[in-house]
Amino acid sequence: MPQTVAKIQSRVAQHREEIIQFLRDICAIPSINSQIGPVGERIQAEMRKLGYDEIRFDKMGNTIGRIGNGPRVIVYDSHIDTVDVGNPAEWDWDPFIGKVEDGIFYARGACDEKGSTPGMVYGLAIARDLGLLNGYTAYYFGNMEEWCDGIAPNAFVEVDPQIKPDYVVIGEPTRMQVYRGHKGRIEMKITAEGRSAHAASHYLGDNAVYKMIAVINQIRELDRRFRFGMGGHPEQGNPSIAVTNVEVRTASINAVPDQFTIYVDRRITLNEPREHVLAQTRGLIADYLQDEIKVEELYYNEPSYTGFVFPVSKYYPAWLLEETHHFVRAGQRTIEALWGEKRKTGTWDFSTNGTYWAGKAGIPSIGFGPGNEKTAHTNHECVPLEEVVQATAFYALLPKMLTEEVHVNE
Repeated sequence: MPQTVAKIQSRVAQHREEIIQFLRDICAIPSINSQIGPVGERIQAEMRKLGYDEIRFDKMGNTIGRIGNGPRVIVYDSHIDTVDVGNPAEWDWDPFIGKVEDGIFYARGACDEKGSTPGMVYGLAIARDLGLLNGYTAYYFGNMEEWCDGIAPNAFVEVDPQIKPDYVVIGEPTRMQVYRGHKGRIEMKITAEGRSAHAASHYLGDNAVYKMIAVINQIRELDRRFRFGMGGHPEQGNPSIAVTNVEVRTASINAVPDQFTIYVDRRITLNEPREHVLAQTRGLIADYLQDEIKVEELYYNEPSYTGFVFPVSKYYPAWLLEETHHFVRAGQRTIEALWGEKRKTGTWDFSTNGTYWAGKAGIPSIGFGPGNEKTAHTNHECVPLEEVVQATAFYALLPKMLTEEVHVNE
């Protein structure tokens, strides 16, 4: 093992400047609103240079690179879309070109989640060259995630290329620790129906906005109770609920609204069944208003940039892989072999594609990536360049460690 580690670290050092430039190149290509075609082309060019066996876009427009044809399938998942930059005037540098300061690269997508792509792409090529992928079919999967967690891997398994992986590594930022789960969520809308009338004679109508006031207050109170421990999970923490958007339908600014809708983000833990969460939310509505205010689970059916449509419920299950699972152990042993230290495992605060891989499909999944998720979606989003480079070694060695753990379990 020391010889293998030395070879990996030597290869990573040889490619250091290429890895960093690759990251800067893909961050410089905007990929907001899931428009990932151009950045996917840049990634594919790098995979061609490294001699991947298969390189293509899938029907949704995600980027797929394959190495090997072994019976065991492992997928390295990195979403390559980003959120928008907001008000450009609030950035002190170009959010796409970015800047490097004290070894830290600041740019949109640097942390969430383009930072893991160079390490994954180069790590798999290094693993192949050193004979560490024997028995594997390995995929790099650069996908769209920001608008609907899990939709891309769902299509990967069920539509194109219709392959169910045995293991998945999620490249969301983990501060170079092995992460093994996170809360889930359900996105809902609550709609109050009323009756329009002229504002001068508003008492002849039925104001839909007023009906919702009590529901909003109940949501706020429920979230307060969550923060004090109601429904908490020993590892995933407390659930939450928040109103995140509103819509009103009215004939004019001088008319009583006849419909009012709020959108709700409900974060859920493993000990909260889906139907329980929906029933609990409906229970926030007074009995006498049950026929006038409806709770609906949201669905995502927006076409991708290729025109591909894959309708899915916006229910994202919580998941948590056991600390003793052999995939987690493989990740921990990889860290110890490379850096001679033990690091605690963790969980994300936010949601990832793991909602599908592990939550819906039941595929063992772990997370490992450079950067700190706390900078994601901010105007100081960043990633330490040394972590970007070091992560390459982790991605290269992990399949070998996983093979050893699998053999022990067999």
